[in-house]
Amino acid sequence: MVALGGNPADGAARAGGGPAGAKAGWLFPFMLALFFTWGLVTVFVDIITPKLKALFALSYAEATLTQFCFFLAYAVISLPAGAVVARIGYIRGLVLGLLVMAAGGLLFTPAAKIGVYPLFLAALFVMASGIAVLQVAANPLVTGLGAPESAPSRLTLAQTFNSLGTTVGPAIGAWAILSRGPAPADPATLSPTAMAAARQAEAAVLQTPFLVIAGGLALLAALFWTLRRWLPEEGGAAGGKGVGLDLLARPRLAFGALAIFLYVGAEVAIGTLMVSYLEQKQVLAASPETAGHLLSFYWGGALAGRVVGSFVLRRVKGGAALAVCALAAGGLATLSALTGGTVSGWSLLAVGLANSIMFPTIFAMAIEGLGPRTAQGAGIVCVAIVGGAVVPVVTGALADRFGLQVALAAPILCYACVAAYGLAALRSLADPQPAEAAA
Repeated sequence: MVALGGNPADGAARAGGGPAGAKAGWLFPFMLALFFTWGLVTVFVDIITPKLKALFALSYAEATLTQFCFFLAYAVISLPAGAVVARIGYIRGLVLGLLVMAAGGLLFTPAAKIGVYPLFLAALFVMASGIAVLQVAANPLVTGLGAPESAPSRLTLAQTFNSLGTTVGPAIGAWAILSRGPAPADPATLSPTAMAAARQAEAAVLQTPFLVIAGGLALLAALFWTLRRWLPEEGGAAGGKGVGLDLLARPRLAFGALAIFLYVGAEVAIGTLMVSYLEQKQVLAASPETAGHLLSFYWGGALAGRVVGSFVLRRVKGGAALAVCALAAGGLATLSALTGGTVSGWSLLAVGLANSIMFPTIFAMAIEGLGPRTAQGAGIVCVAIVGGAVVPVVTGALADRFGLQVALAAPILCYACVAAYGLAALRSLADPQPAEAAA
């Protein structure tokens, strides 16, 4: 019997993933920069969604295809990424992920020049493919950059910098994208040719920010490629071969993956529709730029909660903390759906605070004890991040039919299931055999 209710960071430390050990502890500051950068890039999807919705006159369901394509990459790429990282090692995996992300940023230029919605979706898919590789390589690597007893603090700090990126990202995106460009064209007053030209002019606003992002990612890739020369010989990152689907026989991993699916789906659905939600007259009647800035409070809440949570989880079992936070998130979303005005707007923004510890808690419990097969297990868990593709589309479809308040029922249900997982994690589940034996 294996208990699921312990400190999740302790589980991550025992998972052991980083091969470099204490001798490479100097690499940790560079990893913090990496976590910050990919957090900033990820949240830009929330900013460009309302821009593309207005640009192409999309429904809510059509607009959330941005998140669908972005998170679909996790389902397609994560398992192969786990196998590749297991073969080439964590550092080379980071370089590969950064270069793929940069390629996705570059694809925004032809998408903007042509002015076709599916090309933007393709660019997002490529960028997310790179992030999927980073998820598989970076989380286990951080746990191994130093003494095992300090691994929990390193992992928590790295996740905090990721939240810092998602906090400042909306403000940067609102300034660089939502506040710039010509006013949206009216299809009713323009010919098809004039409308196409107007869309290209509006879409051009997206080129420069993503070119800058691509350049920054390429520089980070070059940095990590150079740093690898001063690292101890890394070799492969894991001992198993293939994608490791046999690990799904471990209840901790299987149910953890399901919880990740539901949590990420709920978090992304709310973040994606937040700008539109706050713009409603019955909520805050905010302008697009103001709503974009307010989105920072949603992701900033996750940052603040993660800092506090790193201390709380030293004294509170992970399953209990997860259940409390999931119930709080569902309760705040319910309050928002049933009220209006300031209460409705700020209660939904406060969901970000409750979200804070959920992803790292679930992720760490899911990969606990995998030893040399940590990269494969991380790949399997990362596949479940595809919940960020499915739940937002369901929520968008509900919004089109019943309105944004009623659409919150989808993430509320997800949070209820995550809370149930946290309560179940306080008990013990049997794993058929140790991960090392399964290899």
